[in-house]
Amino acid sequence: MPEPGPPFCPPPSPSVIRAWIRLMRTQRVVLGAIEQDLKSAALPPLGWYDVLLELSRAADERLRPYEIEERTLLAQHNLSRLLDRMERMNLVRREAFDGDGRGRWVVLTEAGRSMQTRMWAVYAASIQAHLGAHLTDSDAEGLSALLAKLMR
Repeated sequence: MPEPGPPFCPPPSPSVIRAWIRLMRTQRVVLGAIEQDLKSAALPPLGWYDVLLELSRAADERLRPYEIEERTLLAQHNLSRLLDRMERMNLVRREAFDGDGRGRWVVLTEAGRSMQTRMWAVYAASIQAHLGAHLTDSDAEGLSALLAKLMR
């Protein structure tokens, strides 16, 4: 029976395993707290904010669905349903490509811009409460540098 993982990789040390467990648990706890803060403010879930943010960052506030998928890391099937819900709430609208009725743009609406602003007010306060209040700026820089190593 073959061993799991690449053959050239030694097993993780207890310290690495501990770091992995804390990283996963911290992510779950902090994201859960942020989601609860948004829910308590009668706002949509965090995934909605991510879509609205990426649309607002786009040059003409429109993206193709696959571009949103790449930028938000949402799975295509989840994104399609999410966009349906967002469109029903008039936060986005879908428009056909010029000259090609098959493809669609997802376009940020004025209501979507407004929702992003309302969500950010709660989201920013939540980030501060659940992360910033526990770290100095130096701690945050160090944590950011450590996490950047994992993204390379």
